[in-house]
Amino acid sequence: MKRLLLFLVISLTSNPIFSQSNDNYKVLFYNVENLFDFYNDTLKNDEEFLPEGDRFWNKSKYYNKLNKTYKVIMAVGEWNPPVIIGLCEIENRKVLQDLVNNTPLVKFEYQIIHQDSPDKRGIDVGLLYRKEFFKPSNSEFIPINFPNDSERKTRDILYVKGIANKIDTLHIFVNHWPSRSGGQLESEGSRIFVASVLRSKVDSIFKSNQASNIIITGDFNDFPDNKSMKKILNASLENDNIIENQLYNLSAQLSKTKNIGTYKYQGEWGVLDQFIVSGNLLKRENKIQTSVNDTYIFNADFLLEPDEGHFGYKPFRTFIGYRYNGGFSDHLPTYLILNFNE
Repeated sequence: MKRLLLFLVISLTSNPIFSQSNDNYKVLFYNVENLFDFYNDTLKNDEEFLPEGDRFWNKSKYYNKLNKTYKVIMAVGEWNPPVIIGLCEIENRKVLQDLVNNTPLVKFEYQIIHQDSPDKRGIDVGLLYRKEFFKPSNSEFIPINFPNDSERKTRDILYVKGIANKIDTLHIFVNHWPSRSGGQLESEGSRIFVASVLRSKVDSIFKSNQASNIIITGDFNDFPDNKSMKKILNASLENDNIIENQLYNLSAQLSKTKNIGTYKYQGEWGVLDQFIVSGNLLKRENKIQTSVNDTYIFNADFLLEPDEGHFGYKPFRTFIGYRYNGGFSDHLPTYLILNFNE
């Protein structure tokens, strides 16, 4: 019965028959769950990810993690990996360099956009891209300065502007919002503030060009119908009557389906990792186009393990608490397909 249920979930969310070409390509987001190297950074609180640390993190485990991340990227792309990859929970630029240079990804010549964030644990966001399909013209790391608490630090928002497929300009935001540590309601104000910072940047882009092509992705640590997403970021849950300078949450439809999500907590799936786009990208006549039907959660069998404490399956994660579990991540990847019209 469990295998039947898993098949039903995969049939709803996994890859369509698809190959990347000049007509379309994939954009992936993946929270990789603490992709740390095994060296001490004296400026960050990374001691638990050292060979003598609480997690006994070492070279073997590190390279196993890199290879598992590579496997996910290749599987999402069906052996032609995504053109644009947003990542979070990466320690530094070195882990990205090792990922793209010391695994079989090297042949795809991924370029890296990264900057160390002020996060005290040292986890960052970053972007990988294949230069033959995407050409950045500008990148910015937007700092989060909490009012009345200058000592509090969190991840920057990564903003990248570039030309997609030599056809049109694309604006991309990669996010990793503050966690729900301490409780959803107690921590909600932090995510509301980050949403307001992101919204301000989006408004400045729309002010310059109402027909801008915008993709917002990341681990928001909130669901599509939470206040930060629905009210402050103002990402609509419906995609009828499209307005070019409005935001639409394409992941909202996935969140309405039972037993589907990117993260599982106490037996309940939720969609914390999302794709939000500007209305212009939903217009069929636009040079770059996508849709709710081009948005997926990638939940292949190898990314899951039985959820013995609850029903069904859960992400096959690297750690359960401080116990090494040897899996991939506590989040599932999500991706969308961009279609191009000459």
